[in-house]
Amino acid sequence: MMLNPQELRGDWSYPTAIRFGPGRIAELPEVCRAVGLTRPLLVTDAGLVALPMVQEAVARNADAGMPTGIFSDIKSNPVARNVADGLIVYREGAHDGIVAMGGGSAMDAGKVIALMAKQTRSLWDFDGDWRQIRREDIAPVVAVPTTAGTGSEVGRAAVITHEATQIKAILLHPGMMPRAVVADPALTLGLPPHLTAATGMDALAHCLEAYCAPFHHPMADGIALEGMRLVHTWLRVAVHEGENLAARAHMMAAATMGAVAFQKGLGAVHALSHPVGAVYDTHHGLTNAVFMPYVLAFNRPAITGSMERLARYLGLPGPGFDAVLRWILDLRNALGVPHTLRSLGVPDDRFDDLAVMAAADPCAPENPVPVDEVVLRRLYEEARDGRLAVS
Repeated sequence: MMLNPQELRGDWSYPTAIRFGPGRIAELPEVCRAVGLTRPLLVTDAGLVALPMVQEAVARNADAGMPTGIFSDIKSNPVARNVADGLIVYREGAHDGIVAMGGGSAMDAGKVIALMAKQTRSLWDFDGDWRQIRREDIAPVVAVPTTAGTGSEVGRAAVITHEATQIKAILLHPGMMPRAVVADPALTLGLPPHLTAATGMDALAHCLEAYCAPFHHPMADGIALEGMRLVHTWLRVAVHEGENLAARAHMMAAATMGAVAFQKGLGAVHALSHPVGAVYDTHHGLTNAVFMPYVLAFNRPAITGSMERLARYLGLPGPGFDAVLRWILDLRNALGVPHTLRSLGVPDDRFDDLAVMAAADPCAPENPVPVDEVVLRRLYEEARDGRLAVS
């Protein structure tokens, strides 16, 4: 049965408390109050801060007796300086929590500002050593996604670039998971087609890599499969019919599902993408989309059975791996995703450095086929040249 947009509403806990559906942004003050906020700092990005949705959110909170500050000095791939600047605003404004509103950059920056709100040590002291952080020292976060890609609104991690090393660090703590989410797909209606495509491919990358990760997690596999079905059915519609609220709602759900699923693991797509984003400031979802078929082809020996199940579930023409690979290539082509790193504007003068960084990325050991610096450099070269064998 096809639901109309107004029926695409629900209150979920998985385990984050999620208020999902068109118009739910009106409930932001109630949600903030429910998690104990009285003076939140709204963290967003420079592209959103002047838009009505942000100003209306601040005004709505103010009308409810909840003064709300704004911080928006965030790069598309957030760096430690963005967090430090946000902490100054947070502390000087005597704020007591975060409303992270935007895409992945705002979500990640907001979550790390909350992580560091009461810390006296360096951010990098907690890279890979989350057990020394006390949960009660992490400020509460309410997440309001305005894209359908990263799924960071339900994640317990955030990615921040170390400016000196140009390495993306994945900071993780169970207490970083937002206390509540207001997932209103109407907020994504104004997202341009190219960003809708890039963020949607990010959601697909999360679901696909989680599904392929070589660990036993049937719940994550089921969520990833349904997330990919939603992408298969609705991403092209969302890109080409940007005002289609049903498509926007289903893609927002798919993005959230991808982030829930990838607690199982990710893989070489993300390991390759993280260094490229850190060094060249490329869009993360678009970079994932470029690498996706090359990594899929490399992983073929280990994922044949999974791809057969995926092809059947999506109802793809033809069997197994080849059908899935053709689907991804056709989808990228229909959405205008570049096929090569060259087309993405990434030079090849630092492939040795990038391969070292990719091999050290936490996602690399989660790949279904083992990877090392040599393999990852070869994958960079294949993505540069567009060398992909398709039967």
